Amino acid sequence: MPNHEVSAPARLWSNGPARWQLPPAATSATWIALVAIAVLGRLWQPTWNGEPMWHATPLAGVALAAGYVFPNLLLAASVPVAALAISNLWLPAYGDLAIAAVVYAVIAWPVLLGAAGLLGRERPRWLAVVGGSLACSLVFFFSTNLAHWLFRADYPHTLSGLASCFAAALPFYKWMPLGDAAWTVAVFAMVSAVHAVVDSLQERRLRPQAVSVRSLD
Repeated sequence: MPNHEVSAPARLWSNGPARWQLPPAATSATWIALVAIAVLGRLWQPTWNGEPMWHATPLAGVALAAGYVFPNLLLAASVPVAALAISNLWLPAYGDLAIAAVVYAVIAWPVLLGAAGLLGRERPRWLAVVGGSLACSLVFFFSTNLAHWLFRADYPHTLSGLASCFAAALPFYKWMPLGDAAWTVAVFAMVSAVHAVVDSLQERRLRPQAVSVRSLD
């Protein structure tokens, strides 16, 4: 009496560069959730003279996670860009269009790390995730302060002026690497938890069932 098993459809989670195969409604919900985390986390921190005290926000972690989750690079990049634009409604303006462009570019570039699979594929590579967050901190620090020195008249356009600009920015950088790493681990932990729950529900709902076929005499 041979047994024939009904095969289950493939999981929602793929092994390729795009980890998730989500229907449109779930994609929208994920996009909204990541943007909300970034906006609320950025606005939550206390400020002093209009500037964040800790400079520890979830923007880097959310950008990395968006690149990890969404197969479409433009969709992934729209997450940190939208979060930055929305949260800026309650924060002081940059005062310079060129500096604003640099900030938006620096906030969006981490999606490339996730999209390229450098942070893991079916599961996050946690050392790479933490390393990616620290890379985000360094790139943000050097890029935005270089832009400030280049496009503002606050410092002389000399090597000593550039050094003074970076030195003045160091106190603002003090908590940024730790904050980026903590937020990134937290965001990826939530992504992993959702991953596990969806896989479990899919396996339970689509578990193969044995169908017995009796031979006819």
